[in-house]
Amino acid sequence: MSKTKSSGSSLGETLRSAFATSVILIAFLVALAIYKFIMGNPLNFEGGNPDGHPLPGNYLAIIYKGGFIVPLLIMLLLVVVTFSIERFVTLHKIRGKSRINVFVKKLQGLLAENKLDQAIAECDKNRGSLANVMRAGLTRFKELESDTTLAKDQKITALQQVFEEATALELPMMSKNIVIFSSIASLSVLTGLMGTVFGMIRAFAALAQAGAPDALALANGISEALINTAFGIGGSLLAIVFYNVFQTKIDKMTFKIDEAGFSLVNTFAARQKN
Repeated sequence: MSKTKSSGSSLGETLRSAFATSVILIAFLVALAIYKFIMGNPLNFEGGNPDGHPLPGNYLAIIYKGGFIVPLLIMLLLVVVTFSIERFVTLHKIRGKSRINVFVKKLQGLLAENKLDQAIAECDKNRGSLANVMRAGLTRFKELESDTTLAKDQKITALQQVFEEATALELPMMSKNIVIFSSIASLSVLTGLMGTVFGMIRAFAALAQAGAPDALALANGISEALINTAFGIGGSLLAIVFYNVFQTKIDKMTFKIDEAGFSLVNTFAARQKN
């Protein structure tokens, strides 16, 4: 049984790692295509020349002038959007079919009526992380009530341990891929700053030319610097917002799980004789 769980867990980790890698690779290819064929479309530039000036008011061409760092920043932005969708879907499933407060109150009512089997069936019906943890606790609850070999304190400790183990199994699924948002929040800014440095180098190189400065090279250098800064900050801002949103959802879910587990342990303790 343990070997089966271990192999299943290993397969799950491999699939999750492959998914993350695939998302990053596909996002880069899509970003490259957007940069080259949409932003770099000759129709966006004066004289149909991507090396020339953008048409007045054509923001796609203006962003294109940000240089080769732009595809990397677009890739980071696409990764944030993709994993945000994935997290919203996953956390919605983890929450279960019914509202958490309603589900917990229903379980408490069933326990008050001593309907353990119905409470376990309700967990199977609702699904989600909270339901999984409560099902593990209720199953152990039922076993311990009929156990005459353990003292009250030992039973309570055993039930608490089941809740801790079940919660520990659910936490990785809830917090999966969250680290990507915090990483991109830093990477996006640093990548944008790198593009800014390259742009300023080009701008000063144009100014350093003997005679009249190359106006086109100077404009391109300044555009590259400013566009990459704006893109980097924008991507970082989005990643930070989503990170905080999902972390708040996870914290609320964890709190509800702990609260429900504490309530069940107290209910069990009240029903036991010293």
